[in-house]
Amino acid sequence: MKPCHNCQAAIDEYLLDKQLEPLRDLTVDDFHLCTDCVTVVADACVECGGGVYVPRNTTTTPDICPACRSDRIERTGHDHGWKLDAPSH
Repeated sequence: MKPCHNCQAAIDEYLLDKQLEPLRDLTVDDFHLCTDCVTVVADACVECGGGVYVPRNTTTTPDICPACRSDRIERTGHDHGWKLDAPSH
């Protein structure tokens, strides 16, 4: 068992896998947070309609799921973050 990067508790992989079901193509190995430190918001990704995960200490819900963010980075070579609004320069 790996420790949660947020609270250092042991990650229960079975519970986390169940919680991550709305996120396409992701498994517990893609996360380093326990189920107590993350919540999944189903149908919140504006690109694919899939789920997004939100660390419990974050107050805003991301616009893009981890899979779409990864796809976008591969396509553009840039990481625009979890929100679609571009940062002002």
